[in-house]
Amino acid sequence: MKRAASFLITVYASVPVVLHLFPWILGHAIFAHLLRLPFFVDLDRPEDVLNHTCNFYLGTEEGVSVGVWHTLPASKWEEAAGKSPEWYRGTLGDGHPVVIYLHGNVGTRALHHRVELVKILSAAGYHVLSLDYRGFGDSSGEPSEAGMTSDALYLYKWAKTQSKGSLVCLWGHSLGSGVATNAAFELQLRGSPVEAIILESPYTRIGEVVVIHPLAKMYMFLPGFDSLLWNILDKNRIEFPNDKNLKFLTCPLLILHAEDDNVVPHHMGLTLYQTSLQARKQHNTEDQVEMISYSANLGFSHSNIYLDPNLPNVVR
Repeated sequence: MKRAASFLITVYASVPVVLHLFPWILGHAIFAHLLRLPFFVDLDRPEDVLNHTCNFYLGTEEGVSVGVWHTLPASKWEEAAGKSPEWYRGTLGDGHPVVIYLHGNVGTRALHHRVELVKILSAAGYHVLSLDYRGFGDSSGEPSEAGMTSDALYLYKWAKTQSKGSLVCLWGHSLGSGVATNAAFELQLRGSPVEAIILESPYTRIGEVVVIHPLAKMYMFLPGFDSLLWNILDKNRIEFPNDKNLKFLTCPLLILHAEDDNVVPHHMGLTLYQTSLQARKQHNTEDQVEMISYSANLGFSHSNIYLDPNLPNVVR
């Protein structure tokens, strides 16, 4: 018993030291990309979990290939039978809007709640492009904030070229909300603002989620541990500053957040909503910002907003 207690104390006490010596560990914990859930889905066979969907790959930069699923509007399901990825690509110019889905950490584009959301968007008449960032799923490379943002930008520009003028929207969930606002920020800087952005369960900035994680809270009484985490994030160049980005963005914005979110507190989504409203007052575009809060009684938590039966009407 004493040995077990001694071992646990040693492990507990070693965590701050290990993080200091190996700061990359925190980045791996944030991205959790090595947890390739679900384990037994062949990403090259999207038809195992999604209808009228094809798999393809894009080379976003030298040495980096990312996997993408293209799900058609459900109205095209019969027409899509047996068609090639080239045929799918051609349908992006059919006038239907396009959603680029940027998922959160852990797992792949085949994770259950992601697939269920794609089904809903498809039934509502959207093309959906579901991206696994570099290092996630069957995509090559290692994840980083800059790299993931670059992947999203490449897919957005590719989709805009293929869509021939159709609306292309960014949808970011959880960690993906930071990828979405980073990409939108960069596009606006280049003079080509994104047409719309939807943030599901978004945070203010990723560090503010890290420091309230249950594992981090176990060490917060230690002097300097809070600063250690922020310094490691800074060294790893991991920020995902939604709060800063939304002060600059002018595109239509919709925020979806459940009051019982147990990963990213609801108040963070509310802060982003208020930040965006305040920033847009000078342009008189407050009417382009909307937030929908879901009662805790619904039990949607962090990843189940797709269960809202009114969601297709919300995003139209």
